[in-house]
Amino acid sequence: MKKKSIILIIILCIFIVGCSNNKTVNNKKIEKEDKDVYYKDYLFSKYYKDSINKVKKMSLEEKVGQVFLVRYDKNSINTFNKYYPGGYVLFAKDFQDHTKDSIKSELDNDQKISKYPLIMAVDEEGGYVTRVSRFSNFRDSKFLSNKYYFDNGGYEELEKIEREKAKLLKSIGLNLNLAPVADVSTNPDDFIYNRTFGMDAKGTSEAISKMVEYANSEKIGSCLKHFPGYGNNIDTHTGVAIDERSYDSISNNDYLPFKSGIDSGVPSILVSHNIVKCIDEKYPASLSNKVISGELREKLKFTGVVITDDLAMDAVKSYTENGEAATLALKAGNDLIITSDFINMYNEVLKNVKSGIIDEKVLDEAVIRITAFKEYLNLY
Repeated sequence: MKKKSIILIIILCIFIVGCSNNKTVNNKKIEKEDKDVYYKDYLFSKYYKDSINKVKKMSLEEKVGQVFLVRYDKNSINTFNKYYPGGYVLFAKDFQDHTKDSIKSELDNDQKISKYPLIMAVDEEGGYVTRVSRFSNFRDSKFLSNKYYFDNGGYEELEKIEREKAKLLKSIGLNLNLAPVADVSTNPDDFIYNRTFGMDAKGTSEAISKMVEYANSEKIGSCLKHFPGYGNNIDTHTGVAIDERSYDSISNNDYLPFKSGIDSGVPSILVSHNIVKCIDEKYPASLSNKVISGELREKLKFTGVVITDDLAMDAVKSYTENGEAATLALKAGNDLIITSDFINMYNEVLKNVKSGIIDEKVLDEAVIRITAFKEYLNLY
């Protein structure tokens, strides 16, 4: 009897251990499935596995550098390379004394000497904002506004111009156009009006969808701006813009073109520095977790790359704690930080990741998304 009892106890123990092992195996399987599916509906999902593997091999210093889209300075490239920037934003002065061949050669060399592929971005909206086509070495006449082309030739003319624009930018080494403007404005007195289509939300939404489709078909990155919608606010390059509109007004109007662009597969969205009081009274949109994580990510379901407007603008400075705008930007949910003050912001973020003020998981998520974006742009 005693012997039987011992045998039963042994069998029972084996059963319990077996169940425990099955549970462990099942949990591991679930964890693996979760890891595989958590990005399956993401915009760059086909690139995520490879991007995760790439980011695992990066040092902390390299990952911190990747989240910055730096104001271009050809004389500082060798210095900047020590901090592994994710890419550069070029302005008119960077094209002024160049030909197509000479700037292409310069940017190709920048790519060659960088450890990681670089996003090369520019604001070539047309009309009031032209960094490249204003110079005759690049085009006989500058691109006019989207509104002009649409008003005078409809979508046929708009498509023709956008394809020409994409081909020009790609031919000189650029891979991201920080356009189109998705803001809704029908009032010529608004600061942003001349950069918009000048149509209501419905008309703007249709136009933005087309613009994203044109860019995607030409395999150049596009970027909707300025989320959550500029409205009739002032220029945030020179001061603080406080948006007093109701949430219903913004979500039922200004959100529509962004949602249309997201549905069409826009890879990146730039967030404004406006303080949208109905969402977040404390921080500019570009530094607001409520705006970026709450509205853009959760409500509009955007899974692409979120980009700040330049954090050196006056509209940001007075709203940062200890001048740490880049820290707030990352914690808010941005992926790429446009900056004219790269090295100082780099050191700030590196220090705050090491101290735990910024969770390294937050940094990792941003860098994985940026790396997937680069793969999407065929930079790897």
